[in-house]
Amino acid sequence: GVAMVVCAVIAYYILGTTVLPLYKKSVWTQKSTCHLIETSIREQEELEGKKVPQYPCLWVNVSAVGRWAVLYHTEDTRDQNQQCSYIPGSLENYQAARADVEKVRATFHEKQIFYCFSATRENETTVLYQRLYGPRTLLFSLFWPTFLLTGGLLIIAMVKINQSLSILAAQ
Repeated sequence: GVAMVVCAVIAYYILGTTVLPLYKKSVWTQKSTCHLIETSIREQEELEGKKVPQYPCLWVNVSAVGRWAVLYHTEDTRDQNQQCSYIPGSLENYQAARADVEKVRATFHEKQIFYCFSATRENETTVLYQRLYGPRTLLFSLFWPTFLLTGGLLIIAMVKINQSLSILAAQ
């Protein structure tokens, strides 16, 4: 029981130093309707900080909350390269990356109108297609440590109650 409580405390500490700051940093909280304005594939972008071959990159402009904005796939996409709305998953094979970007571009052209996440600030010109660090992620991250802590405390309580009852029975 004590080991479970200690593990839960360690898990809360790790989550508090990794997931919680990312959740606080994510300012895109308002669910909005985005209207596609244009998409373009920019060739030969280099991913900053990684030694990978050059890759194709999708640039998407949308209209959200009555203003023009740049659409990013997730918060991480914006942090990796602000010139790309979507960065393909596999960057090793250029042809596969190009096919992935073309597929995503075709999906946007099919939908034209879709939900996105915008910031509540007036001067923000970026929106997200998908939030990585939303309330749902935070809830799922905190579920198992909470379950572990509750289970550990219940085991400790049952052991203490059992000890008290055995002392009373011995008297």
